[in-house]
Amino acid sequence: TGHYPQVKAFVTQDIPLYHNLEMKHLPGADPELVLLSLRYEELERIPLSDMTQEEINQLVQELGFYRKETPDAPVPEEFQFAPAKPLPILLPPQAPTTDGKTPPKWDKKERPDL
Repeated sequence: TGHYPQVKAFVTQDIPLYHNLEMKHLPGADPELVLLSLRYEELERIPLSDMTQEEINQLVQELGFYRKETPDAPVPEEFQFAPAKPLPILLPPQAPTTDGKTPPKWDKKERPDL
């Protein structure tokens, strides 16, 4: 689409440098940045049509996207899930949860008084 040369420049030159930033092209749709949570829930949509390449770069960096030196550069561990804020819920539980897979602690075998 030749309508948004600034956005197109950002897509071709800058997106490969950003971790966790993907471009999905929808024909005929105005370009916008859709922010998703770690669970892929939509958080926010930011229209990009009126922004310059520089402004878009500034925006995604302010949002916390990690910009690599080169497309193949490694991403530091603390930025692996950037910009999504890690939710405590998504961390592996330290103790077994009572979701049916692990028997509750008051199992009959452990209660000699029964």
